[in-house]
Parts: sequence; structure tokens; C-alpha cells
Amino acid sequence: MPTSVLFLCTGNSARSILAEAYLNHAGRGRFRAHSAGSRPTGRVNPLALETLRAHGIDPGGPKSKSWDAYANGPAMDFVITVCDSAAAEPCPAWPGRPATEHWSIPDPAGPNTPEAFEAAFRDLKGRIDRLLER
Repeated sequence: MPTSVLFLCTGNSARSILAEAYLNHAGRGRFRAHSAGSRPTGRVNPLALETLRAHGIDPGGPKSKSWDAYANGPAMDFVITVCDSAAAEPCPAWPGRPATEHWSIPDPAGPNTPEAFEAAFRDLKGRIDRLLER
């Protein structure tokens, strides 16, 4: 059974999308990543998709969705917030009592430049690579 991870941010349009796609790619079936947001924008930032493709990662068809979609299952092994505002919000009670972590990643959608998305991707990749080594 793969280890399941839910990445959370506020809008579920950039950081959590990058993290989900990279972990699914790098986890090679040992991990199954998902993403959601506390206040989803309803769209994925195109620069997130471009950044993933530039690294040879097929982003699939990600959707910006609410964390409510995961509040009743499936159970996760890890829930990781990737933005400070989502970390400060009261989260739902996650099924299965997953381990939780917070990774403070600057929002690349603020500057909305390829460089900002590349910096966020590098930061997430480093943290995810360490997660894969555990």
C-alpha cells in the first residue's frame, strides 16, 4: 500500500499542485500524493504546469479543490501544509490521524514569474526528496 500524503495550501493553485505532482513522480508508486486548499481558487496556475513540464514531470490534469473533499477520507499518512496562511487555519479532523508537518514555502503566485515558480519547486523538491529518504 503506498504512503498517502495530502499537501494543503490556501488556493490549491500553485505550491500544493507542484508538491503533489512531484511526489507522485518521484515516489514511483511508493507514495500517493493529493492536494487541496482551504479556499481553492478553482483554477491551477499555468506557471505551475509549465514548471512541472520543464522538469519532465507530467502534471496530469490537476484541479483546484477544497480540503473538504478529504475530510471524510480516504485516510492519509501525512498531511503537509505548504503555506503559512493555511497552517494558521483550523483544519478538519483528518481520518486516520495522519502525521502533520508544516513547510513554509513562499507563494510563487505573488510575483507570478517563472523564476518564483522555479524557486518554489526547488524548495519543495528538496523537502520531498528528504521525505522519500525517511
